Amino acid sequence: MDLTAVLFLAAVLLVKEAGVPIPVPGDLLVIGAGVASTRGGLPVPAVPAVLVTATVVGGIIQFTLLRGRARATFLRAAGRFGLRTELIERGAGRLRSGGAPAVAGLIVGNGVFLTAHFALGLVVGEPAVQLVAGAGTTLVLAGVVLAVVGLGGWGLLARRRTAARPRPGVALGGEGLALLDWTDACCPACLALAAVERG
Repeated sequence: MDLTAVLFLAAVLLVKEAGVPIPVPGDLLVIGAGVASTRGGLPVPAVPAVLVTATVVGGIIQFTLLRGRARATFLRAAGRFGLRTELIERGAGRLRSGGAPAVAGLIVGNGVFLTAHFALGLVVGEPAVQLVAGAGTTLVLAGVVLAVVGLGGWGLLARRRTAARPRPGVALGGEGLALLDWTDACCPACLALAAVERG
């Protein structure tokens, strides 16, 4: 993978981590970087290092925005995309109570998550590309079917999110219902983690 491609991908991840809702699944981008790294270019360890750094910088930008004058604007914009202020405050509360160790753990966890997706692309990427090339039309049709199923899943999640929003004067019990956004619908690991969290 060449330097220009890595820097472009890093910029996309940085902007996403800064809070801009780019409708591209970051985990798939990182898996793609792993696939591309099998074909040469930068040393393999350099790619995830650059990408992890970009996500940390993006997180710092978001943290700065949420603590500054742009906080109200940021929270209103996030609300338009289904991210409720209560969820943001709950996450911020966990980090406040955990202090520096909680922040360090978050950075390490994000680094492990990103590196694991990169390694997945690195290990299974080339065989998967060859399989796709050999399967041709059958695989394209399977992809279309999966896309339709994914779109249906996204619609169901959007409907449930709308139904779960508290109406004025009505309180939800417990922590309410935290739902995935459509970008998580493509990652089995993300779906499994969310199911465990809600269970």
